[in-house]
Amino acid sequence: MSQSEPIAINPVLPVANGPIGRLSRRFGGAKAKELERFLKFAVVGIIGAVIDLTTTNLLLKTVFVPTSPADVTPLRIAASIGFTLAVISNFIWNRYWTYPDSRSRPLMQQILQFFGVNLVGLGIRYIVLGIFTPIFGNILRGILTSLNEATLATLASNAAILLALGIVMMWNFVVNRYWTYNDVK
Repeated sequence: MSQSEPIAINPVLPVANGPIGRLSRRFGGAKAKELERFLKFAVVGIIGAVIDLTTTNLLLKTVFVPTSPADVTPLRIAASIGFTLAVISNFIWNRYWTYPDSRSRPLMQQILQFFGVNLVGLGIRYIVLGIFTPIFGNILRGILTSLNEATLATLASNAAILLALGIVMMWNFVVNRYWTYNDVK
């Protein structure tokens, strides 16, 4: 190679040799693209979860204070507010980062679809919180006998929220991918 010839640099080399590159080779191009979208969706979900949990816990400590793990109404109110803020953040990140090529669809249509999917997710979340917060409270009460009811309520609430986040993330990814962002190839 002469000195005047540019050196070829492969900009995807770090990715190609990393876990995503190995998965790409194993699953092929289209599946690798879906995997990349899922991983981005998961990162966006983690950002949303931080917003959600921070907001929810702040509200549970200051405004909507539950009296016991069985008192799920304050949790549902605080969690709804945290959830709404997270959905707004998630929509922005998903539209501009996860699915940047999805902007062929009108913004308002996409917002309504995204929020519709997330409203169903909120319903799923309410069911999970209602069922699992008292269950986790009873489990924790048996394990951590020295904690007061308020602390047990917080721990049980957070355990139920984490479970709900995982379940709702899977729902949201599948339905948003094949309905809200179905214009992406």
